[in-house]
Amino acid sequence: MASEPGINADLHCHSLVSDGLLGPADLARRAHANGVVLWALTDHDELAGVHEARRSAESLGMSFVSGVEISATWANRTIHVVGLRVDPDNAELNAGLAGIRADRLSRGRVMADRLEALGFKGAYEGAMRHAESPSLLARTHFARFLVESGHCTHIQQAFDRYLGDGKPANVRIDWASLRQAVRWIHAAGGRAVLAHPGRYAYTAMQFDALFSEFKDLGGEGIEVVTGSHRPEQYREYADVARRFGFLASRGSDFHAPGESRIDLGKLPPLPDRLVPIWHDWV
Repeated sequence: MASEPGINADLHCHSLVSDGLLGPADLARRAHANGVVLWALTDHDELAGVHEARRSAESLGMSFVSGVEISATWANRTIHVVGLRVDPDNAELNAGLAGIRADRLSRGRVMADRLEALGFKGAYEGAMRHAESPSLLARTHFARFLVESGHCTHIQQAFDRYLGDGKPANVRIDWASLRQAVRWIHAAGGRAVLAHPGRYAYTAMQFDALFSEFKDLGGEGIEVVTGSHRPEQYREYADVARRFGFLASRGSDFHAPGESRIDLGKLPPLPDRLVPIWHDWV
């Protein structure tokens, strides 16, 4: 497996197994065509696509990393923890993810009811047209329904108006704790990476507490260069990685062509003086 710091590594993306639009094999082909050398599939709370992704990646000559993005709650807000190089068949990790998917099922029904109350008829059925199963129903699926039905012009508008934190159709839920998410990843032999910290609406004091707790729990890395960060945030979270001693990760957070901020493999390199999460994966 390639370990050079400057390689084109994309360690965060989603397939139709969760809330992406492409199958694992199609994602592998897209990553390879865009020059990705080291690739991870990190579906939300689900590992069902990992084996297909690995077969496809390796047939194309890419190094592959089994991954997952775990929904967690910290300080009453949803955050995400990416597990990299996990064993996709680990019993403890899979049991934890199954519990989260059960919560997704109940949340989806409530979100649909709230959208119906706002006048958006057929919200549940409309969202399900974009989802593989009710247990994987996500806000992105409802956002696609709102765009498809003409109520919003793009995905981000659907989040800004209806589905984001504090918006009328958002349903807050207590996911896994940060401790649980890190423990499941470590039980599966993986490294825990705090996903896209620039997306979380915390105060500076809360961020310091989050980073400190994550480090104390054994969290190894944070995403520095990600499609969910603005370019100026690359420098901000590079500084955080250096200050707390985190390994640095890089991933597009790609969901779909024409929908995501950046394509697979099209991110800039990590800033200088960082140790990549993949530094010893040889």
